[in-house]
Amino acid sequence: MAINESRILKPIRKLEKFARRAPKQPPPEKIHRLRTNARKVETSLEALALDSRKTERRLIKEIKKVHSRAGKIRDMDVLTGYLATLHLDGEQDCEIQLFEHLGAERQKQAKKLRRVLVKEDGYFIKRLRKTSADVRTVLEDKGSAPKAVSEAAATGLQLSSELAATEKFHRGNLHPYRLKVKRLRYLLQMADNLGDERFVDELGRVKDAIGEWHDWEELVAIAGDVLDHGAGCKLLRKLKQIAASKYKIAIETAENLRNVYLRPTTRKRARSAKADSHLVAIPVLAATSALTGSVHRRAA
Repeated sequence: MAINESRILKPIRKLEKFARRAPKQPPPEKIHRLRTNARKVETSLEALALDSRKTERRLIKEIKKVHSRAGKIRDMDVLTGYLATLHLDGEQDCEIQLFEHLGAERQKQAKKLRRVLVKEDGYFIKRLRKTSADVRTVLEDKGSAPKAVSEAAATGLQLSSELAATEKFHRGNLHPYRLKVKRLRYLLQMADNLGDERFVDELGRVKDAIGEWHDWEELVAIAGDVLDHGAGCKLLRKLKQIAASKYKIAIETAENLRNVYLRPTTRKRARSAKADSHLVAIPVLAATSALTGSVHRRAA
């Protein structure tokens, strides 16, 4: 089992393709793919320790900007979709006011994203092309490939350890927890074989559950700032109710991931209290070990 080279190079090509076109008002599905590809490229470069190079560090900095801007656009798209599912009697004015705000914010963020993509005489595109070649060089070199693969596996184990160490979930740590879950999932998806697919699937479920809660919370915050209907606004009250229910689901899903997939079995944990921090759950070992070995270059 091994890292699948094409699963690293494909997001880079997709990112480059989007940057070359740099549409003024990209549709929601393209923004979602852009954001995902940006995060995948960022994760793979860091996991393979390519971020130790000055040029790659600069590229990662630019990718973070692209991801951030795309994320703000994506937020407006998702929140607009959520709002469209609500139809409350007597709240049409508030709904329209909120729709207009979300639409205006999307346009503003789309302009900012385009400026990031086209600035500096095409630097972003040129650097992505060069990085594709750098990735091939590292993964195809008999001397550097094993080290890069080991770096990726070690990063996966470290992230898993940090996720397992979270004892209590609350509003203050759920979103940061989700960011680590996403990074680990993208990292494990670099493997030619996913190892324990149930573990990777569960990471996706946790990512989605926490993300949905966070989106509803954001919509509540925006509505509180934008709407002037007062404390009796049924729309704002409904948004808060939904956010509260999503929070409960997010907590339960995160706890299930930690308890079932990230922590060693009771028998192993009982062997030595001092060794707890060194024990690794079987699903984590299966997933991270799938990253090691020779590099496969067949299509993803």
